[in-house]
Amino acid sequence: MRAGTALLAAMAVLIAGCDQFAPAPERPATALEFPEPDRPVAEVVSNQFSNEDARDERNEAQVVMDLADIEEGTTVADIGAGEGYYTVRLAQRVGSDGRVLAQDISRDALERLGRRVERERLENISIKLGRADDPQLPTDSFDRIFLVHMYHEVTEPYAFLWRLWPALAENGQIIVVDVDRPTDRHGIPPKLLFCEFGAVGFRLVEFIERPDIRGYFARFERGESRSEPEAIEACSNG
Repeated sequence: MRAGTALLAAMAVLIAGCDQFAPAPERPATALEFPEPDRPVAEVVSNQFSNEDARDERNEAQVVMDLADIEEGTTVADIGAGEGYYTVRLAQRVGSDGRVLAQDISRDALERLGRRVERERLENISIKLGRADDPQLPTDSFDRIFLVHMYHEVTEPYAFLWRLWPALAENGQIIVVDVDRPTDRHGIPPKLLFCEFGAVGFRLVEFIERPDIRGYFARFERGESRSEPEAIEACSNG
């Protein structure tokens, strides 16, 4: 009996170990032509980066919108919109002549955001479900695309950025706000960020460290050409 008990205990340890190091989910078929990223991704634990009141106390959204040159009439996509912290503030900034598209890969988050939009009667916001490797945005549509505290959670960055390229209008830009720390700790080192964007063909326009928003601000625009998927080389996370 003791031997049997010991064997069962050993098997339990092995099984627990297998669960602890379970293989990552299979990549979507639509991403297989792109290189696999050399970086871990932290589990998405919330659609809210932090309490909205706390973010407003440090004037986060206003600072980022000022840096991104958001004006009345601007057309913006808020990717990874979650509960809508940036979405509603962008809608107020761009006014009735502007548009905001809120996108997320979580149906639950978008349903909650939809109720908020109705409650606050924000008529210049539309909502769209995206995919991990494809933001599903209309072409030639956006002056600014916001990726705020979410890019480090993108599991297929090369496919995602490649398919983001056509959504920018002429002179459009992508705005990234994130934190300089490892991707599995809900951030991304700037060097890795620059490399992944550059691998697809984007050009860094501006990079600013901003302690007041607890992170950094980066601005990208399209370069001369978009890389072909088979020509993209994965960036090292080392």
